[in-house]
Amino acid sequence: MATDLNRHAIAGVAEVVGGQGGLPAVRVRGAAAEGLVYLHGAHVAAWKPAGMEEVLWMSAKSAFEPAKAIRGGVPVCFPWFGPKKDAAVHGFARVAVWELESIRHAAAGVTVALLLRSNEVTRGMWPGDFSLRHRVTFGAQLEMALELTNTGGAALTAEEALHTYFAVGDVRQARVKGLAGVTYVDKVDAAKQKLQEGDITITGETDRVYLNTRGAVVIEDAAKRRRITVGKENSLATVVWNPWIAKAKAMADFGDDEWPGMICVETCNVGPHAVSVAAGQTHVMTARVGVARY
Repeated sequence: MATDLNRHAIAGVAEVVGGQGGLPAVRVRGAAAEGLVYLHGAHVAAWKPAGMEEVLWMSAKSAFEPAKAIRGGVPVCFPWFGPKKDAAVHGFARVAVWELESIRHAAAGVTVALLLRSNEVTRGMWPGDFSLRHRVTFGAQLEMALELTNTGGAALTAEEALHTYFAVGDVRQARVKGLAGVTYVDKVDAAKQKLQEGDITITGETDRVYLNTRGAVVIEDAAKRRRITVGKENSLATVVWNPWIAKAKAMADFGDDEWPGMICVETCNVGPHAVSVAAGQTHVMTARVGVARY
């Protein structure tokens, strides 16, 4: 399989390899960054800019199996977010095998384009006709553009998220800046709406959907002495998540003691910000991640 897919390879820069569990993945080794993205779920599993430590977090307990989601990195959530009766949590996109459409090398970095199209299986879970393209650029910045095209004859409404797990030295020492004064839905407190006062600090299980957010968010990682900036376009919600102690222990694919080393800051359109796309139209949601020492 990898031999056929390697018609897209760029010598010395990008190739299809057998990843964990034998799942095919595109490995990028460019001048500006190294990275890895699986065809399973179009899942970005690594991004390491030149001269920097790895920015994304992966669980050592993650499954790498065809029917299961990968834990860590950047899962693609679509066309729903969260649980759904008799269906995969966060939608089918993150457990589907995507088509490798192209690999391009340019000044900004190496761009891998992956494609998922509706079919009889997806229509059995969700009625929309669509093509979903994920363009991932590994460079000094990590850019991820999720492009949803409505290929049907009627409007469709979907939720979408780039469920990004960031590596931090100790989440208890980290601060998330840029969401002060924003209303959020607190999913660990009966979905009550609350107002964020000041920076976000993690002192217990945290699962929040920040509403009407357009600006960049900064993770200040005191333990690693670095700042991770998450900018975005065409996204109106931001999710901040850490499972803390009890929930980490309850998840089979999450190590009991791994929770201090990660935080999710997710670029998304979920809940009241689900996107509606008219027939024949396209919606593109983009996340841009940068990292700097301080």
